[in-house]
Amino acid sequence: MDLHALADFHLVATHGGFGRASRASGQPKATLSRRVRDLEKSLGVRLIERGSRTLRLTDEGVALHTRTGSHLGEITEALQDVKAGLGRPSGRLRVSVPLLFAQTSLGALAAAFLAAYPEVLLEVATDDRFVDLVADEVDVVIRVNPRPDSELVGRCFLRNQLMLVAPPGLPRPPLDAPPDRPDRFPAVMRTGALRDETWHVIDEKTGLAQVFHPQAVLRLASPLSVRDAVLGGAGAAMIPRTIAVDALASGRLVSWGLSTAPVTEVWVLHASHRLVSPKVSAFVTFVCDYFGEDAHRDLLSHG
Repeated sequence: MDLHALADFHLVATHGGFGRASRASGQPKATLSRRVRDLEKSLGVRLIERGSRTLRLTDEGVALHTRTGSHLGEITEALQDVKAGLGRPSGRLRVSVPLLFAQTSLGALAAAFLAAYPEVLLEVATDDRFVDLVADEVDVVIRVNPRPDSELVGRCFLRNQLMLVAPPGLPRPPLDAPPDRPDRFPAVMRTGALRDETWHVIDEKTGLAQVFHPQAVLRLASPLSVRDAVLGGAGAAMIPRTIAVDALASGRLVSWGLSTAPVTEVWVLHASHRLVSPKVSAFVTFVCDYFGEDAHRDLLSHG
């Protein structure tokens, strides 16, 4: 099949007519018509009903337009990549990341990627909502604890555990507090947390388990805001370990233990049905290498 003829068919179908397609592309109307006829001849079916002022696709035309449109763009992009540098990563790479990842890791990561691949224009959108890679025209997405999805493949590059941290001066509740009279303490909670929420942790030094009964004095939406409130002395909080490391090392925070909740996984994903371009492969590999030993290299697919 002639890819030029297929591309011109999509051009005509998308713009709703030969005249509109001609004006949009700058190609002669006669050339577009001839190429579509050649495509019809090679397939042995009629794709467009002619003779009316309004273009109408046949059933076969609708099927071809629907099932090959997105793939045609990917094939064209792959050919451009190969022609530009025999597979060298280049061009625009659209990435969607969660807010917390953008605030804690994105700047340094993006700068390092740019230094390694200067011909790639990295465009990053920060969004905590569910992003549809095809509908939102995104090449790569970073997700936290993604649901199994047969349409996506990728790698887990970071595991993050929750931990209970507190200001150094806040008294830690004793292990022997009676269950009917729990020793409550001021806590900074995430917005939406349950009023009677309990925190189950394991002490890193002793290995002993303890159940904490927080008393919310403040509710905040962002994990970084929660951490900063704890640094300001508002109370204890359960936050991701990665955003507490520096404050723990400097003594501005103390650890009351690691949460027994499942470890959070962060994945870099792309669409499985797409031809994987060099820039996408380069970004996925770079992210996993950037986070080093935290990257789980055996998980190459998701779903």
